[in-house]
Amino acid sequence: MATANLGFEEKLWSMADKLRGSMDSAEYKHVVLGLLFLKYVSDAFEEKYEALKNEPYADPEDRDEYVAANIFWVPKDARWSHIKNNAKKPEIGQIIDQAMVDIEKENASLKGVLPKDYARPALDKTRLGEVIDLFSFKVGDEDSRSKDVLGRVYEYFLSKFASAEGKNGGEFYTPNSVVRLLVEMIEPFKGRVYDPCCGSGGMFVQSEKFVEEHQGKLGDIAVYGQESNPTTWKLCKMNLAIRGIDSNLGEHHADTFHNDLHKNLKADYILANPPFNISDWGGDRLTDDARWSYGIPPAGNANYAWIQHMVNKLAPSGVAGFVLANGSMSTSTTAEWDIRSKLVNADLVDCIVTLPGQLFYSTQIPVCLWFMTKNKAPRGLRDHRGEILFIDARKMGRMADRTHRELTLGDVKKIADTYHAWRGQTEAGVYEDVKGFCKAAKLAEVQEHEYILTPGRYVGIEDVEEDSEPFEDKMARLTSELAERFAKSRHLEDEIRKQLGGIGFEF
Repeated sequence: MATANLGFEEKLWSMADKLRGSMDSAEYKHVVLGLLFLKYVSDAFEEKYEALKNEPYADPEDRDEYVAANIFWVPKDARWSHIKNNAKKPEIGQIIDQAMVDIEKENASLKGVLPKDYARPALDKTRLGEVIDLFSFKVGDEDSRSKDVLGRVYEYFLSKFASAEGKNGGEFYTPNSVVRLLVEMIEPFKGRVYDPCCGSGGMFVQSEKFVEEHQGKLGDIAVYGQESNPTTWKLCKMNLAIRGIDSNLGEHHADTFHNDLHKNLKADYILANPPFNISDWGGDRLTDDARWSYGIPPAGNANYAWIQHMVNKLAPSGVAGFVLANGSMSTSTTAEWDIRSKLVNADLVDCIVTLPGQLFYSTQIPVCLWFMTKNKAPRGLRDHRGEILFIDARKMGRMADRTHRELTLGDVKKIADTYHAWRGQTEAGVYEDVKGFCKAAKLAEVQEHEYILTPGRYVGIEDVEEDSEPFEDKMARLTSELAERFAKSRHLEDEIRKQLGGIGFEF
């Protein structure tokens, strides 16, 4: 699995910063990311070009050779070698714009996607030339493509740009190991895959890899996505086009809540990492929305709007797996508690996994995975109606560097196998509760716990000698348990007030 830190993001960032000058970051991110993409397609093309030169009877200028290998055809004057040779010329801006136009003309899937404003007077051409010179490392050859260098560098930049623009960068990047875990758990072999907030398309890329690893073929899955950020929507189009993945991302970027581009879609698999805890999602304008079958989500937090949107999009035997902030499992605000209790009672919640901290590049918010399905008795698997699987994976993973943790392939396999064994997939082995790690709880037990879905509540503590639990972990656990008890007592207090109010007693 690729490591959490590629090692040259800082270097790249300082290069990008060179260009900034008096430009605001929202503007200069388009400039830098466009160059990065141009370098990417050119690297892939030039690698293939060199290989064809060494093959007998092959013509490196034959466009069909590249199309057959899912590599963009790059015309002569758009190749990086040409760009680099002209980097010091005052007309470098026009040369890059023309390169972008030529690449779009030759590759229909990129039409209208690439930035073409490098010639504008406000852009310092000397700095532009310096950045071109500095972009000497590979991002688009086979080795870099296998590590998803472009996607990851782009996302790192986005988080840097976001902090430069004074916003929180929590929603941009889903770490590779988290995406892999989601995909390995829901196993999108064949059918419709949907991501309502698809970012740069990482979920789709990993789904295609999964299909290929399991001897399926490109095209076994149909990809549907939506993204509200115009720059990210374009990157997703580029990212999927580079890999030859056909997709329906709508004709344009759009807000999933206010302009659902896939209104009639019923998906077999939903994979998503929605932006955490967004408060300005415009919920007050959607109170009558047909998607809110289990209650109106609060206008101040979109978490339960995302959950219900995804439930609404599930096919009758579909499965959804998505990332949410930990607060979603135990929030006690009246609206969210009410929706959560209805989702549990409707037997839609399949599995909850809590993850370790420090997995994300740009946020320290601890996160969990929710898995939901409308069919807990699928053909060929165990009937697990009336049960929810809880997995506590907070102690898993390893530090990839000083600040980032990642789940190892072994961690991913252990969690996915546990889920599959519980569902009755024989190849995954026989399921057993493991103290401190996993527990299959009956709905009655979840109801007793006031519909709190925090796995720590159910899995218990593994048998360890007294006081071997580190102080920080113990404090975090006790604080979380205390918060949950407060939530429970608040709910009971509300109930008592309601009951007393019903017999005319006010206080």
